[in-house]
Amino acid sequence: MKDPVGKPQDYTPNLATLKGINFVIPVQFAGLRLDQALAKLAPDHSRSRLQLWIRDEKVTLDGGPCHIRQKVWGGESVFIADSPDPAEMPHAPEDIELSVLFEDDFLIVIDKPAGLVVHPGSGNREGTLLNALLHHEPSLSAIPRAGIVHRLDKETSGLLVVAKTLPSQTSLVRQIQGRTVKRQYVALVHGIVKHDGTVDAPVGRHPTHRTKMAVVGSGKAARTHYSVIETFSGCTLLECSLESGRTHQIRVHMQHVGHPLVGDPVYGKKPLPSENSTLLSAFPRQALHARRLSFAHPENGELMTFESALPEDISHLLERLK
Repeated sequence: MKDPVGKPQDYTPNLATLKGINFVIPVQFAGLRLDQALAKLAPDHSRSRLQLWIRDEKVTLDGGPCHIRQKVWGGESVFIADSPDPAEMPHAPEDIELSVLFEDDFLIVIDKPAGLVVHPGSGNREGTLLNALLHHEPSLSAIPRAGIVHRLDKETSGLLVVAKTLPSQTSLVRQIQGRTVKRQYVALVHGIVKHDGTVDAPVGRHPTHRTKMAVVGSGKAARTHYSVIETFSGCTLLECSLESGRTHQIRVHMQHVGHPLVGDPVYGKKPLPSENSTLLSAFPRQALHARRLSFAHPENGELMTFESALPEDISHLLERLK
């Protein structure tokens, strides 16, 4: 029996050459999850990238939608849309001002302003932190993702560490995976939070709104600790620290416990009536700032700790709230 591209059914194609073409799942992959089967077909691509293609609906199974954990049994027709991965495309250096708090031969610590996208993606090919880094240090073009090892959302301000060498990048990534990198944030949330606490709830892709994250049983383990710094009429200033680093984690977790971030256009809500309702409604971004960052220096193991002052917009809002 032949598949739609004329190969025997047990033929194992190279996915990289078949993007945009139908092919058939080999029978020897029966019982595997879809992402596992694709990983075997395309060893040059990471499992996370293949999963991203599935989530972004660039993959169809027998002409219809599919999901990562869907079982395949051999003989299914798979189609992968011909859409370039922004992470694989070359990026241009751009003369964008950076606030560099520290730099040596191994790493750079950046204080990112709100409004700056960290990494190019769909609709954001230019004007990103990565473009700025390539201008600041051209040698970063030889490092995957220009040395970026973690991210902040576009409208979140604060501290990021960037690796300048491959060994430094490996060290920092392993520290993040080992949860030894400490990140503390300041967040202004709706409502009165009376006690310190912890949110321990898995975070994954929203089941129906694919551009959003949510607390879902099938998500990845995520834990956020929070403590009260100060309360105001209608809102509370918190310090949040992460044990994990899931996409939108603080924003999702605080929404989950009924205290979404002030100004959050995705997970926020209208403020409850209070003397500060107008101020809170007018704040133009999520009130979240990465204030403190600690990690071991990748070369000598020395503990490095950096702090970033609250940006002007959040400071001004807090002054008016008082």
